[in-house]
Amino acid sequence: MEINVLDILKIGNPEDYKLHLGCMNDEGYHPLDLFIEDEQKWKGWNEWRGNKNDWTRDYIFSLIEFYPKSNTWLFGGVFKVIERKDDCYVIEEVEELKKYTGRLLLNFYRYQGLRGRAFKLEGYISDITVNQVLEYRYSGEVFPGYENIDHDYYSLESIFKLEKSDWKTALENVKGIYLITDKENGKMYVGSAYGDSGIWSRWGNYIGTLHGWNDQLVRLIKDKGPDYAKTNFKFTILEIHGMYSSDDHIISRENYWKEKLMTRIHGYNSN
Repeated sequence: MEINVLDILKIGNPEDYKLHLGCMNDEGYHPLDLFIEDEQKWKGWNEWRGNKNDWTRDYIFSLIEFYPKSNTWLFGGVFKVIERKDDCYVIEEVEELKKYTGRLLLNFYRYQGLRGRAFKLEGYISDITVNQVLEYRYSGEVFPGYENIDHDYYSLESIFKLEKSDWKTALENVKGIYLITDKENGKMYVGSAYGDSGIWSRWGNYIGTLHGWNDQLVRLIKDKGPDYAKTNFKFTILEIHGMYSSDDHIISRENYWKEKLMTRIHGYNSN
């Protein structure tokens, strides 16, 4: 039996609320990553005001698109609108509902015609049901297994900035071959991680520099700018090897994948 969100959140009259559906913006930033990194950045997402007045009611009922699962949203809090300025909103989170912020996973199907970010809550609240109540506030994706890593830059950035212990332990204890795919044009780059700190250290270098000091990626970012890499780069792992594996073996496997995927001819590998 489904449980409606209002069975848990006692908010009063839905007609006093606007529903905020927080999704990835045009710059490629995802509110879930910002919420994990710094809750104040998520608050800022709600405070933003464009060229129209979205928050015409007293309260904002905010949901964050939970991209690890389809049609799933993380409860992002209820905010009271204190002031409507020309360039932003002044808001404060409703204290009595804070204990549920980041802990309620909710089911809601956003059909294709439902565009924009602000909607009258009473039109949709009956369709928002409880998927799961988390024991603790959501702090980032649990390490999914090496074979299931298929992550863009922004999702990895929050993991590395927070130094998520499960990810760090898994990735710093293996050497391996990885793939960076440019989603804009389909070009690929094959790289390898060896030495003492494994994949974690190598990928951390990409999070910091965006190019990992690879010649073609350096030129690409110089030409198109850092936001290009942040928006379009996706990371996967092709092979993992134990830390006992020789660096020469890792390099030979890297060359194998470069040949197989033809990334020297059609991708971003130079050698």
